[in-house]
Amino acid sequence: MSPDTKKVFSLALPAALKHLVNILQILIDMLMVGTISTAALAAVGMSMQFMMIINVLMTLYVVGGNALISRFIGQRRKRRASALLYSLTIFAIILSIFISIGGYFSSEAIYSLMGAQADVVEQGKIYFEVLSLGIVVIFIDNLLYNALSAAGDTKSSLYIKLLSAALNAFLNYVLIFGHFGFDAMGIEGAAIATILAYSFNVIAYYILIKKMNSKLDFLPLIRMKDMKRVWNIGWSAALDRGISSMSFLVFVSIITAYGTAELAGYQVGLRIEGIAFMPGFGFSIAAMALVGQNIGALSYDKAYRMGIISGRMAYIFMGSVGFILVIYPEFLISFFTKDALTIAVASKYLILVGLAQIPLAIMFVYSGALRGAGATKITLIVNVSSLWILRVIPSYIAYELGYGIIAIFIIMNIETLIKGLIYWYIYSKKSWLYTKV
Repeated sequence: MSPDTKKVFSLALPAALKHLVNILQILIDMLMVGTISTAALAAVGMSMQFMMIINVLMTLYVVGGNALISRFIGQRRKRRASALLYSLTIFAIILSIFISIGGYFSSEAIYSLMGAQADVVEQGKIYFEVLSLGIVVIFIDNLLYNALSAAGDTKSSLYIKLLSAALNAFLNYVLIFGHFGFDAMGIEGAAIATILAYSFNVIAYYILIKKMNSKLDFLPLIRMKDMKRVWNIGWSAALDRGISSMSFLVFVSIITAYGTAELAGYQVGLRIEGIAFMPGFGFSIAAMALVGQNIGALSYDKAYRMGIISGRMAYIFMGSVGFILVIYPEFLISFFTKDALTIAVASKYLILVGLAQIPLAIMFVYSGALRGAGATKITLIVNVSSLWILRVIPSYIAYELGYGIIAIFIIMNIETLIKGLIYWYIYSKKSWLYTKV
């Protein structure tokens, strides 16, 4: 294994494992909340949809911050990177205040607008009010994780996340059900446990950066020029994520129109496919950091090579997982449901997406590399055009013409294949390497 390959793998593996821990933490949360009531479980599930919208706002400063911090690290300009991290932290705090106020006072209205029943609205109001008060630590956690990743440290974040997930599960046990002298707080206890776990992350990241990280620090200096550069990158990334989220909601609504079994089959298949995403996510993080650092060091050929290496490793891993999805779909689905119709739909979904894992890997890694270079306007155009022109609109037409759910899954796969080819072509042209930010 070459030194460059080792470097990619050393960044990608912890990032992928952290993503797995995130998934496991959500599943544990849902299992524990589910013992309270069905309404509580539905309320927490709906809150995740709201957090998708909030994640769009975090993209404003996270993607641009990543691109610039990795460039400064590559240029060995620790003071400039540290000043930017400080500035982004202040911006995240200010932005979170507005989100917290809006979320706290409109939590009941949000659930009502989503069409939730009265008992879900009641539980959701309790949960999201507490969560809104802790938005600041969620914003800072996201920022510091991405900043450390941009600096080339994903291993520390994995260790912090492992401790945090264990703490969250323990606090759920204590606060939801009432142990060790605490009253049983139900869904409110679940929200408090989540915020305390995020607070632990922020404290751990701060100690790590101040005491142990040689590449990054908090330098109390605000350079508005650098902040403008961050926003110049971030607005297109945020718009990309926002429009993409809307397109996915429309796409799911088309699948919903087919019936409950089709929707359940899609959701189960998507959950299983999420495991296949882990290598792609990890290698995307590695490409983003290493491409940005090498562009900062003016090593354009090496920056390009790091993306190629990340892409090759991603499609080997994801292609292998895809092979398993194709060969053993029913076995994998049996862990989630025993309903025959749902299994039939989910099996067809997994077989088709299993065949699309290699172009999906290319899409993951090369779009991450482009973001690391600051070329977010390119990713915005490609993602939005592809999702709407090649996926959503054809799926709607297929539904109206009376085609079955398999046609929708085939359209989804064709869109993934074409988008992967588009990213491969753009990446190979190399012009994105010289993006000015």
